[in-house]
Amino acid sequence: MEQILYRYNPWWEPGWQLESLHQRAGYLEAMEASLDSRDIVMLTGLRRIGKTTLMHLLIDRMIKKGLAEPRRIFYVSLDDYLLAKSSLPEIIEAYRKIHGLSHREKVYLFLDEVTYLPGYEQQLKNVYDSQRAKVFASSSSASLLKSKKSHLVGRHRLVEVMPLDFGEYLKFSNLTISKADRHLTEKHFEQYLATGGIPEYVLRREPAYLRELADDIIHKDIAALHGIKALQQLKDFFLLLMERSGKAFSINKLANILSVSPDTAGRYLELFADSYLIHLVPRQGKTNARLLAPKKIYAADLGIRSQFTGFRDLGSLFENYIYLKIKHLGPRYVYQDGIELDFVTDKGLLIEAKYNSAMTARQQELFRLTTARKKLVLNGPHDLKLLETADK
Repeated sequence: MEQILYRYNPWWEPGWQLESLHQRAGYLEAMEASLDSRDIVMLTGLRRIGKTTLMHLLIDRMIKKGLAEPRRIFYVSLDDYLLAKSSLPEIIEAYRKIHGLSHREKVYLFLDEVTYLPGYEQQLKNVYDSQRAKVFASSSSASLLKSKKSHLVGRHRLVEVMPLDFGEYLKFSNLTISKADRHLTEKHFEQYLATGGIPEYVLRREPAYLRELADDIIHKDIAALHGIKALQQLKDFFLLLMERSGKAFSINKLANILSVSPDTAGRYLELFADSYLIHLVPRQGKTNARLLAPKKIYAADLGIRSQFTGFRDLGSLFENYIYLKIKHLGPRYVYQDGIELDFVTDKGLLIEAKYNSAMTARQQELFRLTTARKKLVLNGPHDLKLLETADK
């Protein structure tokens, strides 16, 4: 096992240097700020969204800033078949033995794809309770986290890693928009809407990458994990979800289109949400009404959506982007007498996304009558700065 662990932790040996990687400052700063807290930080989000990269960037930052000795930092990917027969305590014990670290000495554990461990939640709890360790872990499956999280209540906090936003996309693409070239903002933004925010795809632009990613998630995180054999049915269901992105849906209608039972359609929908390929948004209203009302679907990444549906309907893509920007604020959509407004958040922020267009007279009236702490109408990329302070 020692050889495997050294392979995962090259900073234990002299001369190590992290390859040049693009930074995601917001996530890194939040992770660094949590180094002294006891809680387990669980990074979640779409497969290949950059959770592993964030772990390595934080490790690099810790070493360069002198926040921890390299030998006190341990990374391992727990989906490695070579470690399949080892429990988490056994792996950590082997690590401590390599460096002669007692259980009283603090270490920093980076546990990638921790949900691959059988009974991972109990193993994590044992580490939390018995060792002096700060734990960062990751998972690409919300269903596994949901079903087991009771063991970790009060011991962990979730950090969902989202796709690159427009500003990050510009940095990853080495694009700078000067004041003299502000007229090009819309052109770059529309390119972003087509490309999306999966970091590796933004950097490499390999044509098949996003389709292969979606197929990989459907195969590994949905079909294989949950024992579903109707693979083509799952793929057809996903295409239907992408085509209906930004729209309210009926479970019964989805079931009829695919000739499956409403229970099957509902289960598929939940599994796609748990794999982070889609997000579901409830309607604003009292609890009972909200539970019964149709939800709206949004794609988790605009590039994946465009790959499956074609690059069309800029208004819908813009609305999808705004949702991704405010997801952490708990958005719901507003619906009254056949009229819909895009989002109202937990903090009373009302938002209507209209890409180079205007609200109808009836929408304007509902917008005026809807109670909110702050109201925004966003018409394009030049309005995005309004979101930066709107939730404060």
